[in-house]
Order: sequence, then C-alpha cells, then structure tokens
Amino acid sequence: MEITYDDFAKLELRIATILSAEKIEGADKLYKLLVDLGAEKRTLVAGIAQHYTPEELSGKQIVVVANLAPRALKGVTSQGMLLAGQSPDGTLSIVCPERKLQNGSTVR
Repeated sequence: MEITYDDFAKLELRIATILSAEKIEGADKLYKLLVDLGAEKRTLVAGIAQHYTPEELSGKQIVVVANLAPRALKGVTSQGMLLAGQSPDGTLSIVCPERKLQNGSTVR
C-alpha cells in the first residue's frame, strides 16, 4: 500500500531512552516499557520480550511514534510505539540512533 508524503509527515518520530522494562503478566511476548521522551515520560507496550531481556533494553535509545493514539494491551495503556525491523527468519532488531541524541529529538 502506497501512502502520500502528507500521510507520512503526520508521523511524529522521536528519540527516547528506555528507563525500565518489565514483563506483563499473562503475556509472554509483551514488555511494559517506561521511556523518557525529553519533555515527559511515557509507558509503551512492546512485543519484544522473546528477543530482548530487560537488562539489554535499559538505557537503550529507540525511535518512538510519539503521536500514536493510546491503546490498551493486556490492561496496560501504551502511549506510543517503538520501531523495529524483523527479518524473514523472525530475528527482530530495535531501530536505534547511531549516536546518542537528546531525548525528544525529532527523527526525519
């Protein structure tokens, strides 16, 4: 499906640092993440628990869709979405900046 540049421009992509990650009870694949977006801290729910440990995630900078409408997953409200790539064999890799950036920085 093709989207227009105007549709793409609606996405607010921001740099955030993961402060903590914890398993969500009853959900083998989900973590509840607390992230620092610079001006605020937010909770994200991410289906990455089978690919990363909480220790691997703590302190990692990520790219977040910051203007995504909140959505409840397993009783936890997610206030955004992290970006990750997945290969055909199922290997998952979180999209991270090459250099450390200020939390809240715009991705363009």
